[in-house]
Amino acid sequence: MSVSTTTVSSGNGFATHAFWERLWRTSGLLFVGLFIVTFIIYGYQPPLGASADDLTAFYSGDRTRVLISAFLSGLNLLNLLWFMAALRAALAEAGQDGWGAAAIVSSAAFAALSLLQIAVAAALAYSIARAGDGAVTSALNDFSWALIVLTSFPRAMMIMAGAFGLWRAGLVSNTIFAAGVAAVVLAVLGGSAWLTGSWAPDGAYSRFISPTLLLIWLLVLSRVLLGKSPAGRTGW
Repeated sequence: MSVSTTTVSSGNGFATHAFWERLWRTSGLLFVGLFIVTFIIYGYQPPLGASADDLTAFYSGDRTRVLISAFLSGLNLLNLLWFMAALRAALAEAGQDGWGAAAIVSSAAFAALSLLQIAVAAALAYSIARAGDGAVTSALNDFSWALIVLTSFPRAMMIMAGAFGLWRAGLVSNTIFAAGVAAVVLAVLGGSAWLTGSWAPDGAYSRFISPTLLLIWLLVLSRVLLGKSPAGRTGW
């Protein structure tokens, strides 16, 4: 059995452990790229308290665009989860299992909230908005914005797990660690965006700054992990 496995692995690059580990380490870059694509496709969601005409125009008039974005966004969450699994494996290899577990838990929480937000938008576009009940459509649209704010907390934990875990493992410099800590603080502040203007759930901070923090940090983590040789484990 062991001879057969060795033969397959040496003859097919995709059957090696190193191939799969490196593949999942690239998932962070794929997430960043596809996130930008889906962000552009989805467009600008109506703000809190938007009029019935604006809600209908977005969820019903742009129905196809919203549903395409929902599919791509759900698919993209798989990239994030695989990347965090690769981060967890790298941290476990470096003896930082606790931070690796934190990365897995926080990414799962982030994915759950994000899937719920995607589901709300898809349901509105698929049938709810066309039913003509403006009160329900408005309430669900506001709920969607609230979910975006709440993703700030697992987002902060994901950044923290990578920053502290890789720093304690000696895989990143003090400068990168300090940048990670700053990103954690800024991400947590995003969870307080319940005011008005740029600090509202539909404001600039929630819509642009908070997501950008995660994207930049994933690029940093991708560079670190892709620069590290795959471990000789059989866990992939």
